[in-house]
Amino acid sequence: MAAEIVNHRSESGTEGASEPFDPAFALHRGGKMAIAATVPLRDKDDLSLAYTPGVAKVCTAIAEQPELVYDYTWKSQVVAVVTDGTAVLGLGDIGPEASLPVMEGKAILFKQFGGVDAVPIALATTDTDEIVETVVRLAPSFGGVNLEDISAPRCFEIERKLQERLDIPVFHDDQHGTAIVSLAALRNAAKLTGRTLGDLRAVISGAGAAGVAIAKFLLSAGIGDVAVADRRGVVSRDRDDLTEVKREIAELTNKAGLSGSLEKALAGADVFIGVSGGTVPEEAVASMAPNSFVFAMANPNPEVHPDVAHKYAAVVATGRSDYPNQINNVLAFPGIFAGALQVRASRITEGMKIAAADAIAGVVGDDLAADCVIPSPFDERVAPAVAAAVAAAARAEGVARR
Repeated sequence: MAAEIVNHRSESGTEGASEPFDPAFALHRGGKMAIAATVPLRDKDDLSLAYTPGVAKVCTAIAEQPELVYDYTWKSQVVAVVTDGTAVLGLGDIGPEASLPVMEGKAILFKQFGGVDAVPIALATTDTDEIVETVVRLAPSFGGVNLEDISAPRCFEIERKLQERLDIPVFHDDQHGTAIVSLAALRNAAKLTGRTLGDLRAVISGAGAAGVAIAKFLLSAGIGDVAVADRRGVVSRDRDDLTEVKREIAELTNKAGLSGSLEKALAGADVFIGVSGGTVPEEAVASMAPNSFVFAMANPNPEVHPDVAHKYAAVVATGRSDYPNQINNVLAFPGIFAGALQVRASRITEGMKIAAADAIAGVVGDDLAADCVIPSPFDERVAPAVAAAVAAAARAEGVARR
């Protein structure tokens, strides 16, 4: 890190020019985003319409009919990206200021891939109730809330409480975005090998935000069976060291009644999904069922190296952009919010998330192959397909307001 800081100072001109140039600091200088006006301010007539006295007419109309805020402000197209900086990428608890480059990055992904404006909000508190109260008070300015990089298990309670108190979509991307894209890839992998989701038994490495969400989502989508493992092995009913969240997972999952290590659970499994880091021994991967799927999504080092996974698995996916089949949340969240905002949804339902997964899987179409079970993040068809599917699902489930 010290070298990086020196490079940063060198680029600014305050250190010697002999230090190597760091393009990351150069790109981030001044931030990665800005606010821009959408109306002209050329003269006093423009000013009188955009601000006083013209703005007073719009304010009065909204006061009389609050739903008009969606028509006459940015609320209908803007999302708050909220974090407390406790689980940032693989960096962990680095604090709200250090999280801002990531939140800015998330905001520009919203704009680039979904046409949705987003505002980074890094909060100087890790208290669950303070975060909830703060977001509730900010909510009138936004059409949706994307929770980002908040550590488990607090993230579950924060999302639940906000969903209960707000009438706009609240979505923790680290949970649901990963789950949605994983399901899309899994559906296509099953199709490629002549199976359905119900034919599969999966083992998930990691019982944090992503692992818990993936397990619940795969169950709601109809997977045959799924077991979740943490550092101490399979999350099962016979363990007496489980948190409340893990006790719930133990009740919902593991119909096979597995216990013991992750490696033991992988014997005969059809699917491995890694969202934990660490390394899975090659012998454990070799013990999986024929035509298995390995989704090793830890970054930068997958739990199973693709070269190893390809020896035994029919389909291999990672979280990295330099290998085929990247499980990338950017395939999900821009289109999900675009669709939800389009119909002014009051929340994001399970049906809307499944619709998003199906839409992502559907984009692959005739290109389906072992190295193409999920579209590229740069495939311009993805976000519109997801938005349309989410909007239709919102209307079907009665949470759309237009």
